[in-house]
Amino acid sequence: MQKQCCLHALRRPFLTGLALSLLVMILPFAALDEAPESPSSAPSAPALSSRPLAMASPVPAPTPAAPAPTLQPAPVLPAKNVDSKATVRVLLKDGVTVETLSLADYLWRVVAAEMPATFAPEALRAQAVCARTYVAARKRTGVHSAKGADVCAGSGCCTAYLDPKDAEQRWGAYTEAYSAIIREAVSDTDGIILTWEGDPIQAVFFSSAAGSTEDAETVWGYAIPYLVHVESPEGDEVPGYHSTVSLTPQEVQARALRAGLGADLSGPPSAWFQGLTRTAGGQVSALTLGGIALSGNAARNLFSLRSASFTVSWDGSAFVFSVTGYGHGVGMSQYGANALAEQGYSWQDIVFHYYTGVSLGTYPL
Repeated sequence: MQKQCCLHALRRPFLTGLALSLLVMILPFAALDEAPESPSSAPSAPALSSRPLAMASPVPAPTPAAPAPTLQPAPVLPAKNVDSKATVRVLLKDGVTVETLSLADYLWRVVAAEMPATFAPEALRAQAVCARTYVAARKRTGVHSAKGADVCAGSGCCTAYLDPKDAEQRWGAYTEAYSAIIREAVSDTDGIILTWEGDPIQAVFFSSAAGSTEDAETVWGYAIPYLVHVESPEGDEVPGYHSTVSLTPQEVQARALRAGLGADLSGPPSAWFQGLTRTAGGQVSALTLGGIALSGNAARNLFSLRSASFTVSWDGSAFVFSVTGYGHGVGMSQYGANALAEQGYSWQDIVFHYYTGVSLGTYPL
């Protein structure tokens, strides 16, 4: 009951009005533009614990423990053999070869690529549900139908993808144990997807947030009712959570020139960056460079930053960008999902938290 009270205060009314038909035309944004980094460079032994039951301001500091929303009524239970019966046609990285896999085998490859096997089981289950939902949505849009595929194996378009042979090289002695953990995360959520008004949602995700996720509208320019900002509890336990990028005035000028910005950088460097504003989720929404307006995401790409949650300062010889988090910031934060799972929240809690107002459904055969 205490979780529910806390969560009720965090939930904000979800946006309304956008017809889901617009989703067919959205950018081919990746579900995750950066997969989470493993907590250590070397694999650690898997924790075989008992499985939990489904039960112009500085960058904001992450909330220590952001609760998740309450479970919706009439939960959907895992189906039987939906994933093993359904098939997915995958366009491999060569851009030519199409491999047909069972949905179960495809999801194993995605979850193995997108989330460390050492993450909490409930976080891995949440990732499996998101990946299954993403396939369902991609199949409906037919993005890769011209090449006879449903999805591709590129994280820049669909999701990351890890071949079992590559997984064995990555995991070494822990391959069998890690493989079993991921298979379990997939099978424990067999056939379950996330829906909005009966259709599969765009279940986008990213690595880590700076205290809050972002509204789709502030990042991509159009509103999606279930992709609105919510608090996210990860912090300094995330590898590379805080990062810096230093650029000399000459480097900034060169990047602005290559981008064709037409910025006036003739004055003192200390005055080049002005008017920084932030979104409700804490990312930079806009700033000006030499009088030219840039969105936070445009600045992120221009200066190769890990996220749009940053500050910029002039130290007398270089511009220092101080960055928090990693990824576009929309949808489920993977490290946030792991933090919630470690606090005892179920995969249902996690997905209902990050995707506002969605329901559970079953993957169509």
